[in-house]
Amino acid sequence: MKEPYNGSYMKVHYNDAFVQKSDEWMTRRLLAHHNGMMILHIHFHKATDDPGLHTHPHEQLAYVQQGRIEFIVDGKSAGIFEPGDSIYFEPNSIHGGKPLVDDTIILDIFTPQRQDFLPPAPK
Repeated sequence: MKEPYNGSYMKVHYNDAFVQKSDEWMTRRLLAHHNGMMILHIHFHKATDDPGLHTHPHEQLAYVQQGRIEFIVDGKSAGIFEPGDSIYFEPNSIHGGKPLVDDTIILDIFTPQRQDFLPPAPK
């Protein structure tokens, strides 16, 4: 369950986390987040050659929890990353990742929060 921010912390249980995106290729879950920071659990279900290149005005850290992924930054390979490896992306850099094996899992941390990844406001 997600407990609301109580002035000191926010607790989010994995199974209750907001699923921001889910399709045959990927599931993205929003874990703890508040004010200027957020962490997401990204599960790439299948390997792919498409790095999903994109850009955004946020600082980003990615930590590989499971599998293998090749990160691409500004048109060049930053290398192949395995469990325990991490990478930092500057704001506005063109970057993405190609999961090299099925069931690759990364944790993404953004600051400030990506508003496009937050749950819709209650009506």
